[in-house]
Amino acid sequence: MASSSPAVELEVDDRLVRVSNPERVYFPELGATKLDLVEYYLAVGPGIVNALFERPCMLHRFPKGLAGDKVHQKRIPQGAPPWIETVQLHFPRWNRTADELCVTELAHVIWAVQMSTVEFHPWNSRREDTEKPDEWRIDLDPGPLSDWPQVQRVAGVAHEILDELGATGFPKTSGGSGLHVYVRIRPDHGHKEVRRAALAFAREVERRMPDDVTTTWWRKDRDPHHLFVDYNQNARDHTIAAAYSVRGVPEARVSAPVTWDEIDDVEPNDFTIQTMPARFAEIGDLHADIDDHVFDIGVLREWADRDEREGKETPAEPDA
Repeated sequence: MASSSPAVELEVDDRLVRVSNPERVYFPELGATKLDLVEYYLAVGPGIVNALFERPCMLHRFPKGLAGDKVHQKRIPQGAPPWIETVQLHFPRWNRTADELCVTELAHVIWAVQMSTVEFHPWNSRREDTEKPDEWRIDLDPGPLSDWPQVQRVAGVAHEILDELGATGFPKTSGGSGLHVYVRIRPDHGHKEVRRAALAFAREVERRMPDDVTTTWWRKDRDPHHLFVDYNQNARDHTIAAAYSVRGVPEARVSAPVTWDEIDDVEPNDFTIQTMPARFAEIGDLHADIDDHVFDIGVLREWADRDEREGKETPAEPDA
């Protein structure tokens, strides 16, 4: 039986992180290893820490690489060193709690990668008050018969509406086939109200692009050619991959921050663990100043009130 490769020890700021099985192949099509994944996250360190900072974080782990099973892990894996930080969450549906990873420094990220994490999926709220989101998430989710040009068109209209609102949106590729836009908001409202506001925005996009966009709740009822503006990503305990998170796909794509001007010219496959380090070294974190642009969702709540007066229902939020 072949022996595993020896562990390596890395200094990450003032922490020492031991990486076992560094040569284990995580992305067979690329031949990319666990250590390659670690080195990617080190290369984009300020960006991934900014994206995860003080947020409860679900881990998508691949203990055997992409060739093995994927594990969705809320609770921090066993064996965590004492300097790992967590936040305790309560899940009413099961009346259980979970201590989730709460990143405040790069060593926390690298330790999670050592524990076979590929994807990082943070909440849209922070540990100071996990019930009050400070991030409104716009998820442009293409349907089965959509294409990337449609995502680009819808992104342009979403940007137009954000400008009209006076909101600063920070776009990024999803790492899949869609696009996300994050808007920093004041943590004044619960998840249900932020989701309700997000639905009002989604309906405005739909009004302007009825041939491209849907807000229909049930997947089976949607036109497969339409793009779904998935407002439900603002529901409690619904998470999407963070900016700079690698995705568990063969190409090792990354959820990459982009500028609005770039969207018409980029493709999702442009951003991988092989291409992002050089991009980050050149332009830095495009989301670095997101906390400086805080938006009041009051006008979206007014839009939601108007929609409800007109008979448009808000689908119930799933229990977390």
